[in-house]
Amino acid sequence: MTATAIPPARPAYSGMPAGDPGAVPRILVIDDDAGIRATFEEVLKSLGCNVVSAGDGEAGLSAIKQEAYEVVFVDYLLPKANGLQIIDEVKAFHPETEVVMITGEGNEQIVRAAFKSGAMDYITKPVRLSDLEIILQGALDRQKLRRENQELRRQNQSLKSLIDSKYSFKNIIGNSDGMKKVFDVVRRVAATRSTILITGESGTGKELIARAIHKESDRAQKPFVAVNCGAMPDSLLEDELFGHVRGAFTDAVGDRPGRFEEADGGTLFLDEIGTMTQNLQVKLLRVLQEREFSPLGSTRRTRVDVRIIAATNSNLLDAMHRKEFREDLYYRLNVINISLPRLADRREDLPLLINHFLQTCCAENGAPAKSWTPAAIRCLLSYDFPGNVRQLENVVERAVALSGERTLLDVDDLPEEIRRRGRQERPEVHLDGDGILLDRVVGQFEERLLLEALERTSWVKTRAAKLLHIKRTTLIEKMKRFGIPLRCDTDSRPS
Repeated sequence: MTATAIPPARPAYSGMPAGDPGAVPRILVIDDDAGIRATFEEVLKSLGCNVVSAGDGEAGLSAIKQEAYEVVFVDYLLPKANGLQIIDEVKAFHPETEVVMITGEGNEQIVRAAFKSGAMDYITKPVRLSDLEIILQGALDRQKLRRENQELRRQNQSLKSLIDSKYSFKNIIGNSDGMKKVFDVVRRVAATRSTILITGESGTGKELIARAIHKESDRAQKPFVAVNCGAMPDSLLEDELFGHVRGAFTDAVGDRPGRFEEADGGTLFLDEIGTMTQNLQVKLLRVLQEREFSPLGSTRRTRVDVRIIAATNSNLLDAMHRKEFREDLYYRLNVINISLPRLADRREDLPLLINHFLQTCCAENGAPAKSWTPAAIRCLLSYDFPGNVRQLENVVERAVALSGERTLLDVDDLPEEIRRRGRQERPEVHLDGDGILLDRVVGQFEERLLLEALERTSWVKTRAAKLLHIKRTTLIEKMKRFGIPLRCDTDSRPS
């Protein structure tokens, strides 16, 4: 083999395996010419590679079976096995290994056979060192790209699993009577094709329920497409829902499918449906009735199979009576109604939700496991959370962010409005037409007395019961009734 001068040694090759930034590329050279093997070894080592060589096909096959290589350079004419056999064995044992055939000039038939067997490239004798370096770089770049693609696929699968888990029906937290009724309805209607209307205040989790219904349905493998009807003006919303064809308006330089078309076979979630104008209500009603629509600027009818789940935080019945929402559309949407309770009406779920959001937020932010002081728990449990579950989640996320490396979250990690409510001594008075709801006022006062006694005794229930002049079993029953945690993570003493 004719070779030019060996280039000077240089740092390790930059195209090393992506999975291990510090790894050295492993190269196998199989050639019966000792001079060629020596030259390859010297050049490849100067490029920062770890090189193994074999003088015949049998030795090359043995090396392949013992170890995986990034790149194999193999001569076509070999004793005990030819190059094409080597390529077949390499791809059988290590499909991701790149193979380069070494052959004489003009052997086009051999080159075609090598490519057919799975070779990445070929290099001709006499070998030019510049060609060798270029081919090596290309082979290792392909290795790196393959590993990066594998890692991206792994991350995408992990992300999909995380999303599926987050929006799983099993991940919706609640043990109150109101949420049990919601769960019961979701279980019964998820497998049907019925249109669903989810009602409830902002932050109660309407989209979470919609996604859970989708995941539990036979459409789970099809798209879930969410559209906030209140986030855009009428003209943009129509384009968003139905799409357009080229030339439909000034900026329509090409066809664009709408959300109905994207959701074909799956579920379309229309949030804040009560903000939709009368003009769009008519078009939506037509799609619900006929299961087809026309994109903007087109006379073509597009047929879709889409399940509609709508949601609103407004009273559509009142809007219907005011002639702001179409009666026929209301009854088309309200085939099945799921009403989500306010967080203030499911206070027994507060401890579960607080603990769930704390664990989730710590895990998502890579933070150490954290817990609350009794005073912080008292503030959280005494607050009404007008922003519902979303507000609670944001409060917990804020506390975790502010706490840094601290593992104990205190009152100072909570927003001022929650701290202020926690300091209030007098229970809130509720009026109900004819007067005061005594049971509710007494219950609130009793709950705060329990929390005060538990805080003063560091959550040792025996001491708290003694302070309140009640039995320990009575204290535990009342704690369960008010949704107060039976233990505080910050207190390791027996209770």
